[in-house]
Amino acid sequence: MLSTERGARTRAVVILAAMTLAAAGCQASGTPAQGRTPTLIAYTGQASDYQINFNPFAPTAIGGTGTIFQTLFFYNIVRKDTPVPWLGRAFSWNKDGTELSITLRDGVKWSDGQRFTAADVVFTLDMITKHKGMNNAGYAGHATAVDDTHVTIAFDKPSFVDGPSVLGKTYIVPEHKWKDLADPAVAVLKDPVGTGPYLLDDFKPQAYTLKANPAYWGGAPAVKRIRYPALSGNQSGVTALKAGQIDWQTGPVPGIKDVAKNYPGYKSVITPVNQIVLDTCSNADLGCQGPQTDPAVRQAIYHAIDRTQLNALAFDNTAGDISPGFLLPNRDRALMSGKLRNAIAPAKPDVAEAQRILEDAGYAKNSDGIYAKDGKPLALTVKTVSGWTDYITAVNTIGQQLKKAGIKLTPQQLSWNEFVDSRDRGSYQLIIDSLYQGPAPDPYYLYTYFLSTAQTAKVGAKPGSNFSRFSDPRIDRALDALKHINPTDNAARQPYLDTIQTLVEQSMPYIPVLTQGTINVYHDAKFTGWPTDSDLYAFPAVWQSPDSAEVYLRLKPAGK
Repeated sequence: MLSTERGARTRAVVILAAMTLAAAGCQASGTPAQGRTPTLIAYTGQASDYQINFNPFAPTAIGGTGTIFQTLFFYNIVRKDTPVPWLGRAFSWNKDGTELSITLRDGVKWSDGQRFTAADVVFTLDMITKHKGMNNAGYAGHATAVDDTHVTIAFDKPSFVDGPSVLGKTYIVPEHKWKDLADPAVAVLKDPVGTGPYLLDDFKPQAYTLKANPAYWGGAPAVKRIRYPALSGNQSGVTALKAGQIDWQTGPVPGIKDVAKNYPGYKSVITPVNQIVLDTCSNADLGCQGPQTDPAVRQAIYHAIDRTQLNALAFDNTAGDISPGFLLPNRDRALMSGKLRNAIAPAKPDVAEAQRILEDAGYAKNSDGIYAKDGKPLALTVKTVSGWTDYITAVNTIGQQLKKAGIKLTPQQLSWNEFVDSRDRGSYQLIIDSLYQGPAPDPYYLYTYFLSTAQTAKVGAKPGSNFSRFSDPRIDRALDALKHINPTDNAARQPYLDTIQTLVEQSMPYIPVLTQGTINVYHDAKFTGWPTDSDLYAFPAVWQSPDSAEVYLRLKPAGK
C-alpha cells in the first residue's frame, strides 16, 4: 500500500503523464486523436527525468540503439533464427575462422545526407579497440575496407564467436561526426546522426519522441512516432496502463496472470532470459571494500535466500529457476556442467548451511544476533533504482531473509544515474541488477561480459561490463580457448564450460537470485504485429536493443 503522501505524489505524476501522453496524439483510451497518425507510447520503466544522451556506447545512453544507430545484422537471442540483414547484406568466414568477410548494403545514407560506406564500419571497429570501455566483447580484429561496400576483418587466431558481437551488437557510427570526439566512450550526444529508421524529433526531461526517417534505406516505417515518457516508477506505469495510455510496457505488472481481465484490451508475453543477481564488488585486490569481498559471505547469502517466497512477493511468480553456473536452464540445458554442486539454485533457504559457512570462515554472532569478525559486524548495503518496485520489494524481502541467518542488509534507493555511477566506479557493496545475454544464444557471451579480467578495472576507473571486478586466470584461459573453437563443436567446448561454471559457483561474484520473466504488455488496438509466444521474432522488451527496433519495424497501425 502507498502512504498518503507518496500516493499523492504518484497521482500527480500520473496526471502529468496523462497530459504528456494526450499531447502526443493519444486519448485516454489509447486510440488516435481524430485525423492523426497514432503515436506509439512506450514505457521503459524510466523512473526519473531523462538526461539527454544518445551515444550508443555510453552507459548513460537513454535510447536510439537500433532505432537511430544500427548494427550490420539483427540476431534473435531467444531462438536460432538466421540473422536479419540490416546495414550488412551478407557475411562469411574462412575455413579456420581467422577472416570474416562482410558485404554492406549499397545506397545507404546517414540522416544528415552523407553516404554510409565501409570506411564508417572500419572507423567504428577501430574506435572500440582504442577505448576499453566500449569493447565489452573483447574484440581484437583488424578491419580493412576493401571498397565502399566490402569489409574484411582479420584475426590472429580462430575467432568464430566474435561474429555475432561484431555483426549484431556493434552500432555503426559516422566517421565524419565522431572522429573528433575526445572520449567517445562517455561523450554526450544530443544531436544523433544515424542510418536507422528513426530520427530524434523532440526531447524534454519528461519525455522524448522519435519520428520516422523518411529517407530510411528500408522505407519509412509504418509507425510514424514513438514517445518515451518518464514516470515516477513501475506503479505509475501500471496506473497509466490501466487508463489505456501506454501501448507497450516492459516491467512488473500486478495481476499479469489474468491480463485480459485485469487490463482489458491488452495482451502479454513473458520471456525468461535475463538473470537477476546481487552484484558484489568482490575483488579486494582491485580496491573493493566490505565483507562481500569474502567468498564465504557471498556463499552464505546465496544459501540464505528463500527464492520461492521472493518470486511470490516481488515477481508475481513470473520468475524462473537460475543456475549458479549462469546457463539458462531451458536454452542451455545440454551444456550445463555435471560438476556443479547445485545445477539449479535452491528454491528454499538453508539457514543452517549459511551459518556453517560463516562460522567455518571465522565469523561469530554478536549480542545483536548478527555475525561479526574481527569486531566488525556483517552489515551490508544493497543499492537499487528508485521506482523499480519489483527490485525494491526484492531487496526488502532478501533483507528480512538474511536477518534470519545473522546478516544485516540495508537497502538504498538511488536515481538511475547515481546507480550507474556507483556501479561503474565500484563504490558499492551489493547492487541488485541482471546479467544480460549476448548477441547469440550462447553462454560464452555472458561469461565474457561479466567474468573476463579484460572487462574490469580497479575501483574508481570505469570497467567494461565486469562490474564485480572479478578476475580469475583460470576462467580467462577457458574463455580464450572457447573463443577459438567453432561454437558448433560442443564436445570440444564442454571442458572449458565446465571449468567456468564450477569456478563461478565457488567464487560467486554475482549471487544468483532468479531468472527474470521479462513481462511485456502491449495493446494491439492501435498497432498490430507484436511478438507473441508462438512467434518470438525478437526478444520483446522496450529496453532491449536492438530488438525493440526490429519490433517497431514490424508493427503497423491497426487497420493498415
